[in-house]
Amino acid sequence: MPTIRRLPEALVNRIAAGEVVERPAAALKEIVENAIDAGAGQITVSLVEGGLSRIEVTDDGCGMDPAQMELALERHATSKLPDEAIEQVSTLGFRGEALPSIGSVAKLTIESRPRDAEQGWRRVVDHGEVTEDGPAALPPGTRVRVEQLFAKVPARRKFLRTSRSEYGACHDVVRRLAMARPDIGFTFKHGDRTIFSVQGGEGLENRVAQIVARELKDNGVTIDLEKYGMRLTGIAGLPTYNRGVADHQYLFVNGRPVKDRLLTGAVRGAYSDMLARDRHAVLALFLEIEPEAVDVNVHPAKTEVRFREAQNVRGFIVSALRNALSSGDRRSAQSPDAAAMGRWQQEPEQPAALRSIFEGRDWTAPGSRVNEPVQPWQDAQGAGGDTLAMPQGRAEQAEEIAADAADYPLGIARGQVANTYIVAESADGLVLVDQHAAHERLVLERLKAAGAEDAVSRSQALLMPDVVEMDESDCVRLEEQIETLSKHGLVIERFGPSAMLVRAIPHSLKNGDPTALLTDIADDLAKNGEALLLGERLDLVLATMACHGSVRAGRTLTVTEMNALLREMERTPRSGQCNHGRPTWVKLSMDDVEKLFGRH
Repeated sequence: MPTIRRLPEALVNRIAAGEVVERPAAALKEIVENAIDAGAGQITVSLVEGGLSRIEVTDDGCGMDPAQMELALERHATSKLPDEAIEQVSTLGFRGEALPSIGSVAKLTIESRPRDAEQGWRRVVDHGEVTEDGPAALPPGTRVRVEQLFAKVPARRKFLRTSRSEYGACHDVVRRLAMARPDIGFTFKHGDRTIFSVQGGEGLENRVAQIVARELKDNGVTIDLEKYGMRLTGIAGLPTYNRGVADHQYLFVNGRPVKDRLLTGAVRGAYSDMLARDRHAVLALFLEIEPEAVDVNVHPAKTEVRFREAQNVRGFIVSALRNALSSGDRRSAQSPDAAAMGRWQQEPEQPAALRSIFEGRDWTAPGSRVNEPVQPWQDAQGAGGDTLAMPQGRAEQAEEIAADAADYPLGIARGQVANTYIVAESADGLVLVDQHAAHERLVLERLKAAGAEDAVSRSQALLMPDVVEMDESDCVRLEEQIETLSKHGLVIERFGPSAMLVRAIPHSLKNGDPTALLTDIADDLAKNGEALLLGERLDLVLATMACHGSVRAGRTLTVTEMNALLREMERTPRSGQCNHGRPTWVKLSMDDVEKLFGRH
């Protein structure tokens, strides 16, 4: 019979490191979080070869004396839990595993000096062995250096990626922590380059804009809502300001960067009828909630959390996002394409036929006239002699600009181009509106306001209930959501260990396949922890109805109809983008117009 024995301390630390320190970015995260918890006002991060060769973090926090430093390198020793109330954790770190885990798989150098100490202290741990312990000269604070990560653990070393990939992961970690604490200054260096440097105390909105994208500040809405003992702050990009991947969604719970399925699903639900399914919102959301209502002790990496009342949290986030977007997303995030504007500024080449008429004449001379016979307009190449098509715009008597034009952000209609785009003049520029995209959004919002969602979600009872065979885990997820799904018109019940019985489906999906529908919903529940797919399908039905009931491209509108469309857009939430996330209008400011003609 095998003998049970205690594992050596060094091996225990190495096993723990497999969960805490899987790559340089994980070690960097733990060290920077320690600096934040130490009350630092300035943190400097320096990498060499993406952290594979060296990671160095310097802070001006409270520092440690030699005895504290020795204790910090023991497992489960921490200053962040003054008592045993782990549910009251208010710091980023609390498990006391990071430093001994890092020291067991790398060369770890810690130099620290408390503010009231005359000198600092250095302790070096090389893959679990203390190799140096003595005085050090440094200013108050702490400097931690990690070198030769996994040098003596080749099985782990070979699974690390290239220095470029590891640098990208480290960059993401520092960005998230810097966003979480706008009161702290951060400097991030890679080799000889300074990647970014931000000052403390600049405010949440400015910090997010500096780190994520500077244009987010102009193309986003600020969120600040408090309800049910929760508060949500941050900045959310307009639906027209989106990305093809979700790597620009930053989520925080009580200042802790997290990657949580429930929060990600809530974001997707809030943007469900404003973005195409392959596009993703750009945002940074900060949720503050009572410590007892969230469990942060789910995984040693501390990037996952569990909420005591998950549905309330999700509903709060969705409503807060939708309310913020309803007040701010009449704007369109997209300006005219830079390449297109560049072509406007190029003087077009004059056709040869026109040059033969106009070149060589002094048009300032009295009585100057053109004596050549009139020639037809030709294409730019002058080939074929085909007459160009007549312009598709129309000239109608324009309305006078009203005295209260400032109340009309989209301006007064001046005409229609290609029977598709409305040209309007506002007090501060030129507005171009896609009539079909704009009216499509207006019709969708009317359907919702009229209770069309309820009409769409009415149940269609099946003549013979359909039995859908599924995995037992999927059946459990669906059974937990029976009440929620019934509100959308999908009536199901458990039918044995590994089957569900479908009694009714939403009327609008009556021609759908119940097996495929339940399978997709179960997959969505497994991925996001919430049944979003059915609601999105109903939104898709509404969007399809809106598309067919809206003004089509190619339809001629009168000036009165154009102005009526503009006024309704100004009153309607989410009118800045169509149902697929594309912009419904763009604006060219008068300053830009004057630049085109060299007036500026």
